[in-house]
Amino acid sequence: MLKYLLAALLLATHAAGAVTLAQLQERFASQPVIRADFTQTRQIAGMAQPLTSRGELLIAQQQGLWWHQRAPFSMTLLLDDKRMVQILNGQPPQVVTAEANPQMFQFNHLLRALFEADARVLQENFTLDFQAKGDARWTLALTPKAPPLNKIFTRIDLAGDTFLQQIDLKDTQGDRTHIELSNTRTQPPQLSAEERARFAP
Repeated sequence: MLKYLLAALLLATHAAGAVTLAQLQERFASQPVIRADFTQTRQIAGMAQPLTSRGELLIAQQQGLWWHQRAPFSMTLLLDDKRMVQILNGQPPQVVTAEANPQMFQFNHLLRALFEADARVLQENFTLDFQAKGDARWTLALTPKAPPLNKIFTRIDLAGDTFLQQIDLKDTQGDRTHIELSNTRTQPPQLSAEERARFAP
């Protein structure tokens, strides 16, 4: 579950050209809404064939994260400051609140720092390797150095140009997740009525 959330939230490291982490943070602050499609491929240790899923995501600074997997089965995750909601194949929602699971939401606060590209928090929790590749392309390698991330991931690699395009997650169990993001858009800068309804209680 945390892998899905982290992968989606890392979309916020949106960048163009040879920029610094501080500039990434500034650029993200000017984008209140981010929408994208994703294709996720997971290579699980001991399994010959990778698992592939596809869907779409929505990140709204004031509301939170909406992550919808369309295939191979329907799954929706909603994460905000107070709750996490999972809906699987049309079944009744499963809700986890901050009061019921404070450790989960302590982790959520760190995810929000990633979501905001908070340079101070990133530097506290990761060893960073940011490189400009020319032609507006860039990479950012994150090596966790503190719990809980270093208990889950060994390394996180991001790559993109105007927007983040690829996320590679390597976890401590030997599994790997590769996410391709496409059709990223920031307009309109406000949520539609249908999008607001996704975050309704």
